[in-house]
Amino acid sequence: MERILLIDDESNVLEAYQRQLRKDMAHLFTLYTAKSGAEALEILTVHGPFAVVVSDYRMPGMDGIEVLARIRDVSPDTVRMMLTGHADFDTAIHAVNKGEIFRFLTKPCAPDILRGALEAGIQQYRLIRAEKELLEGTLTGCLEALADVLALVNPEAFGKASRLKRYVSGLAQHMGLSDLWLLESAAALSQIGCVILPDSLLTKLNAGEPLTPNELQAYAQHPCTGADILSNIPRMEKIAEIIKYQHKHFDGTGTPCDSKKGEEIPLGSRLLKVALDFDTLRMQDLPRSEAYERLQARKGWYDPAVLEALKAAFVPEQKFKLETLRLSELQPHMVLADGIFDDKGHLLVAKGQVLTEWIVTRLKHMSSDRHIKEPIRVIVPVFQPEGASVPETSALTQ
Repeated sequence: MERILLIDDESNVLEAYQRQLRKDMAHLFTLYTAKSGAEALEILTVHGPFAVVVSDYRMPGMDGIEVLARIRDVSPDTVRMMLTGHADFDTAIHAVNKGEIFRFLTKPCAPDILRGALEAGIQQYRLIRAEKELLEGTLTGCLEALADVLALVNPEAFGKASRLKRYVSGLAQHMGLSDLWLLESAAALSQIGCVILPDSLLTKLNAGEPLTPNELQAYAQHPCTGADILSNIPRMEKIAEIIKYQHKHFDGTGTPCDSKKGEEIPLGSRLLKVALDFDTLRMQDLPRSEAYERLQARKGWYDPAVLEALKAAFVPEQKFKLETLRLSELQPHMVLADGIFDDKGHLLVAKGQVLTEWIVTRLKHMSSDRHIKEPIRVIVPVFQPEGASVPETSALTQ
């Protein structure tokens, strides 16, 4: 059942609406009331999500426009309405522009008009949610398909993208960021532009070997290539922009060469930049603490808040052990200490990759028609409490 929140500083008004609505519409929604904007925001946090919020305009403290604007920020799917006895043209325009109001109702509001507005609001909310769920489901399928293609075409790039996704997810959660799905998706597809690059280039990069001028130029172009690929998919604009700016420095230097700097750079790109450079150093077997110190020494390259989150979330050293296993003994969630190759030297799964059920199944299936080099070295925690996450990096120096 949907939830509706009514906000008015006059108790008698709230009581009158409660009597009217609970009598006629109790089967459609659960009704909540608040006497102030602050109380409304608290109710939204504790009891949300709400399908519809209806707020009075003139209230002490926060007025209705400010309350609805705040609700839009924390719960953008909620349908917002204004109900006031002080209607004028300027107020209506301000309410619509700042709070993105669905309906603007005036007091006294006849019961049938209020009921009709609420029914329309609930219907609008359901349409918004249905479209969002369909979109997320469709995009998730597209992203998974693209990631699978990357895994087949360039295992080194796929391995890097998988590690970046874990880093970005940890950073975002530590910083209390919303839109985790968007940030993780951008990280998972951040290397999609590498489909045009040879595996050897990323292998050299991860090993800390110098790149030729042509290789540097090709590598610098992969974010824009990835952004161009994704820009052809509807509703992927934000992810494409994050990917485009993943090499941009916080002070505005780096690529692409434009005027964006500081917080003008998408937050997802700032997370990715830290994750990318930290991962590159970790793949060269530097301990977490030393890798962090090198990032810290690069003045102007990184968002200080993201660097601080990296230190708190990933720098503390953990104890891991190496195990040498046969292919048949591999399990999901193990981390590869070395890449997995076939007998012809073709890379199948990159070093540092967390094994998924799909990867393990694919490897075992591939072993039926080609020889896979064994034994295989994997990394496991010395002690891992129940529910603990897998290692975020290759942990080769532990």
